[in-house]
Amino acid sequence: MSRPVLAGLLGRSPEWLKAVENGRLQPPRLPMLLRIARALELEDLADLTGNGHAVPVSVFAGEQHSALSDVQAALTDYRMSPPTSPPNVRHLEERLRQAWIVRHASPDHRTQLGALLPGLIKDAQGAARVPGDGSRQARRVLAGVYQLADFYVAYQPATELVWMVADRALSEGYAADDPYVIACGAWAMTQALRDSGRWEEAIALARAAAEQLDPYLDRDGTPDDWRGIHGALYAEIAYVHARRGRHGDAWANWEKAELTARALGPGYRHVQTSFSVPVMTAHATTLGVELRRPGEAVRSAHSFDADLIASVPRRSRHFIEVARAHFQREESVAALALLDKSAHTAPETIRYNGYARQILHALREQPPSGMRAEVIELCEKVGLAAA
Repeated sequence: MSRPVLAGLLGRSPEWLKAVENGRLQPPRLPMLLRIARALELEDLADLTGNGHAVPVSVFAGEQHSALSDVQAALTDYRMSPPTSPPNVRHLEERLRQAWIVRHASPDHRTQLGALLPGLIKDAQGAARVPGDGSRQARRVLAGVYQLADFYVAYQPATELVWMVADRALSEGYAADDPYVIACGAWAMTQALRDSGRWEEAIALARAAAEQLDPYLDRDGTPDDWRGIHGALYAEIAYVHARRGRHGDAWANWEKAELTARALGPGYRHVQTSFSVPVMTAHATTLGVELRRPGEAVRSAHSFDADLIASVPRRSRHFIEVARAHFQREESVAALALLDKSAHTAPETIRYNGYARQILHALREQPPSGMRAEVIELCEKVGLAAA
C-alpha cells in the first residue's frame, strides 16, 4: 500500500506517516496503532511495534457487533429512490426521540441501536430526498439519525464509518441552515478529529460551532438545548487540551462548560451529549486521567454520586475512567472493581472500550494477589480472548 493511500485511510498526511516511519515522531498511541493495523489488515500489533511479542488486535479493539454489516449497508446504499408518498417527518422525529431514549436507558444499547438504525437511516434518508416544504425539517431529522449512528459505529473495526456519519451529520446541518444542528454535528466531528490526533482542527471546529451559537444564547425563547450543546462543545475542547497535555487550557475550558451546566440546573441533560451537572464532574475525572494526574481524577470521582449520571452507557464509561485513574496509581484491586462495576452497569460499553481491554490485558498478565480467577472471569465476560 502506498504511503498516500495509507495516510488517507488514517486521516493524516503522507508527511506525518513518513515521519513516524523514519522515527522523527514518537510511535503513535494505542488508538492510532489500532487504526493502522486495521488499515493494513494486520492481526498482530507486534507487526507494527516490532517487539516480538504477539498482541492480537482484538485484545484492544474487540470484535465487530453482529449488526454492523446491516447498519453499514443502510449507510452505503446509494441506489435508494425517493418514497412515492410524502414522508411523515413528525413520525420520524418521534422514532428518533424514542431511539435516543433506548440508547441511554439500555445496558445492551449497541444491540438495541443495531436493530433500530437500519430502518431509521433508510427512512430518514428517503424523507430528506423529497423536495418541498418539509425538506428542511427532514434534513434536521436525518442529521440526528447520523448523530445517533455515531454512538453505534464508534469503537468498532470500521473507522471509515465514524468519519462518514460525523461528516454527514455536519453536512445535513449546513443543508438545513440550522446553527443548532450544525453544532451537534460539530460535536461528533470534534471527537473524530480528537481521536485521530488532529488537535488544532478539533479545537477550531468546536470553537467555531460554539461561537455561531453565541448570538442566540441571551435571547428569550432560545431552547435550553442550544445552551447545552454550547457547553458540550467547550467540554470537548477541554478534553482535546487534556489529551495533548495542556493543563491550564483544559481546565479553563472545563470551567466555562461547567458554568453553563450549573446555569441550566441539576435537572437538565442534553440528549445527544449527556451534557449535565453530573457529567461535567465525570468529565473532570477524565481530564485528570488524560493529564496523568490520577489523584485529581480520583478526587473528582469521589465528589459526586455516579448514579446521578442518567445515561446508563455514560455511567458505565465513567467507571472505566475511574478505573484508569486507579490503574495509573498502581491500585490494581480498585481498578478491577471499577471495571467489574462498569460491566454490570452496561456490558456493551466495556466490551468495546479499548482502555478497559488494555487494563484487563495487563491485569491478566499480572493479577492482584489472590484475584486471578476474578480477572479471568471478567476478561471472559467482556470478550477478551485467552492469551
